[in-house]
Amino acid sequence: MQEIRQVYKVAARNYSGWMHNLRVWAVFFMAFALGIMLSDEMLTYARTYETSLQILEPFIWTYGDAASVMLSSLLLVLLFADIPFISQETPYQLIRTKRSIWLTGQIVYIICTTILYNLFLFLVQAVLAMPFAFMGNVWSETAAMLGYSGISKGRVPVSVKTMESAMPYECALQVFLLMLCYSLFIASVMLFLNLVIGQGGGIFGAFAINICGYLLTPDIIQKLFSMDMGLEYRANVLCGWLSPLNHATFSMHNFGYDYLPEIGVSFGIFIGMVIILAVLSVLAMRRYDFSFMQTNE
Repeated sequence: MQEIRQVYKVAARNYSGWMHNLRVWAVFFMAFALGIMLSDEMLTYARTYETSLQILEPFIWTYGDAASVMLSSLLLVLLFADIPFISQETPYQLIRTKRSIWLTGQIVYIICTTILYNLFLFLVQAVLAMPFAFMGNVWSETAAMLGYSGISKGRVPVSVKTMESAMPYECALQVFLLMLCYSLFIASVMLFLNLVIGQGGGIFGAFAINICGYLLTPDIIQKLFSMDMGLEYRANVLCGWLSPLNHATFSMHNFGYDYLPEIGVSFGIFIGMVIILAVLSVLAMRRYDFSFMQTNE
């Protein structure tokens, strides 16, 4: 119990400076602006055609797209830029507890902050949709119009396959969990690389994963190599399996029609990678050379 309390205190101490941390305010302000920007197209269609929205649909459709998931994760990279969060108080914390306990507290803080950040994105888009929204667990007229007519020309990634395979609440939960798992994966990569390579290594690794994931999309592969339909399908399946970003994208999964990964498989891959990176980070902490020259922001 004593070690659990120490983990809690280390994690809670990181939140004490949030009110005076301009970077935290900037990240959540940009996340709010991102939510407005990404949902604007769908809200415009609902306003123009005077059709209703299911309250979770802006979140489902915007974050069911790989580019939107990438943009939201890049803001999280900014929030965790100083991982593993060494401050002037760290020497006193390390005197009173073990390195492994201190790092576990940082990991708990990362998990809680990632959940909070993704909940914030979720709530922003739900609030924006309220003037046009209903709470029922059925797809709206707006979604049906965009999905079946194609009038948005891909600007709103409404997927008929998604509407046929799940209802809004189930779909929103799966989209939220995929985003959460991907965010935790990126944060875990940053923590491990910063411990092994040094400050800056984690940011480089996070950007590299996002850029590679963005490039590993069927559209870009098709344009680069001018593939025919048979090879295009194989490239789509290959991209779905190899890209972490595609694993975080709801529409890039198997709903009984193809050989893309199932959602449960993607959850398992992300959770497995996060656990592996957390264990490697604990091992790396044993050899980590602390530097206490920096000061609080």
